[in-house]
Amino acid sequence: MTANVAGEPVVAVRGNDGVLRAFFNVCRHHAAAVVTEPCGQTQLLHCPYHGWNQNELVPVKTENWESFVFVNPDPKAESLTDFLGGLVKRVVPLGLNKLHYFDRRVYDIHCNWKVFVDNYLDGGYHVPHLHKGLNSVLDYKEYTIENEDRYCLQSSPMVTSNEDTATGATRKGDRAWYFWQYPNLMINCYEGYMDTNLVLPVDVDHCRVIFDFYFSDVSDARREYNQQSVLVGARVQDEDLGICEGVQRGLKSRAYRAGRLSVRREAGERLFHRLLAADLKSGLGRTAAAAD
Repeated sequence: MTANVAGEPVVAVRGNDGVLRAFFNVCRHHAAAVVTEPCGQTQLLHCPYHGWNQNELVPVKTENWESFVFVNPDPKAESLTDFLGGLVKRVVPLGLNKLHYFDRRVYDIHCNWKVFVDNYLDGGYHVPHLHKGLNSVLDYKEYTIENEDRYCLQSSPMVTSNEDTATGATRKGDRAWYFWQYPNLMINCYEGYMDTNLVLPVDVDHCRVIFDFYFSDVSDARREYNQQSVLVGARVQDEDLGICEGVQRGLKSRAYRAGRLSVRREAGERLFHRLLAADLKSGLGRTAAAAD
């Protein structure tokens, strides 16, 4: 699998020995991308530029958790388990590794990445107003927010509803689980279903959000149902897209100053702001030290 991580091209592979490894996807000869497909299988990493067979690609720190692969260009970074903290144990009962990949949607949004994260972390505050279909299957009065380490869990009991046919048919289970892992990963789970949202900064006014959809059954017999479920997720995203772009425009108005956060609903946003502020302060400190 290939990806760009913080501007760096990366390829992750699992060898014949079963070991997961990642490398900078840059040929040591003339800097061409060695692997040009997003995913697949190969017996040899062969550069398409001058035909070099690769045996000295620069490695990248990589670890996996559940069915996810994480890479970090910093070889001195803390372990993934330490970074994820309590999230690791919290998701075990959900059986995420039993789900199978089905589809991907990519959205380019005219807002800063932090606006999208704030929208996700407002404790369901906007759901009754913006997401009528989703709201019909959630018991909003019992919506909860829990913060620990670098993650926030928003969760709600689910109810049976015919108010929105498509949502009622595809969002089922006893409870909805919405995990956010600092800084930019969301994991949304219902019975037999998961979608992940990866929010990537583009510039001050734009971000890209990658949605991946997973189901317990991805057989042909289940395809139509799964496609309908993806469309329900896409509709929710479209509703969020409009409001996030509107917020980005509003942030530039001379009339706006930082608003108050709801103690009951927006604890996740407060965690996000605290973690981000600490990292920004730490980064400024390192920059000042380097300048000295």
